[in-house]
Amino acid sequence: MSTAQTPQPDATAGPPGAAGTPEHPTDRTPKTSGAPDTPAAGPVEHAGPVPWRRRLLVGLVAGLLAWGLAALLSPEDGAARQLGAAALAAVAAVVVQLLVLVPDRAAEERARRAESLLAETAATVRGGLRRYDELQHGLTRHTEDMKQLVETRLVPPPRPAEPEPPAPPLVRIESVSDLAANFAEVLSPGLPILSTFVRLEMQRVIGHLSDLTTLTAECPGENHDWMLTLTRAAEKSICATSTSVDRTFWNSEPASRYLHAQAEAIEQGVPVRRLFLLESARELDDRLLRLCEEQQVLHIEVRVAVLPELPPHLLRGTTNDFILYDEAVSFEIDQDLRDVNIRTRLIARQDHVQDRMKRFRELWEAGMSLRELEVRVDDEEDGTWMVDQG
Repeated sequence: MSTAQTPQPDATAGPPGAAGTPEHPTDRTPKTSGAPDTPAAGPVEHAGPVPWRRRLLVGLVAGLLAWGLAALLSPEDGAARQLGAAALAAVAAVVVQLLVLVPDRAAEERARRAESLLAETAATVRGGLRRYDELQHGLTRHTEDMKQLVETRLVPPPRPAEPEPPAPPLVRIESVSDLAANFAEVLSPGLPILSTFVRLEMQRVIGHLSDLTTLTAECPGENHDWMLTLTRAAEKSICATSTSVDRTFWNSEPASRYLHAQAEAIEQGVPVRRLFLLESARELDDRLLRLCEEQQVLHIEVRVAVLPELPPHLLRGTTNDFILYDEAVSFEIDQDLRDVNIRTRLIARQDHVQDRMKRFRELWEAGMSLRELEVRVDDEEDGTWMVDQG
């Protein structure tokens, strides 16, 4: 047997597998991007007599195995077919070895292109990062330049040689009128009459605020603004009485706004209770019943009490209108002998509010519910209830 020689690679050799040209499969090592295409160091095994003998030997073994299997599985086919199957298997084994060992130059080319593309992508990313750093540095420098420009041009530093101007004197408030005048001067709309109007209104409002420091404030007539504002400010409860003097009030425009504000308070979780106080049983009619039903639709708890029918110990007390907000402030309206509302008062003294709350609870417990009122009105209309002569 001859020994394997190591032939030198022939640059003019044709493609692998060509006639008269021995095939030279080479072992290749992975290359880094940009490295020259050089053969790997160390001995390289080239295709020579030994590889061809190895391939023929593999083919012969495959043919023998195929002939043995054909003779074992199909003895009736005859020797010709068995030898044909063996020859076909041997040839197939040799061809498969040739196909497997032929270097895939197209795959190598694709690998080189992929490495080149990766290198270009990395270079592009590095260039983009450099441009981003340059842009960020430029923006920072531009911001510093603008800041310096504003500090040096638009806001010049104070001159150390010039003394600072004296601070304006503090305005001394000697009275409510002075405070109102100061507000009017700031909020003056320009026209003399409007300036005077602003000053007078500020004087009135500041006067009420000043009175509240003593937990009591009052104003002449009915003050619906106080009533609406306190309704919106309530967070716990609203307990109100309504006497016969208020019967015409419920058909007015302020009453509509008042009921709307109470409905909003109920939506916010503030319970509202109203107790109608009647001077006589003659006031038990369908009009009163409709008024109570309208307010109950708004989820206002309603009761009615006829004063002459109350126990004697409940008659010893005031019967004027009052509304208790959060059991902390009492809103009260005073009437004259002609039942005309002449004064509105706010009282936040705890002793007074507690007395009012006790009075309300007693009258509430003695009053009739809406269902009881319906029965009572029916009895009054049928004449089956003795009407008081008060």
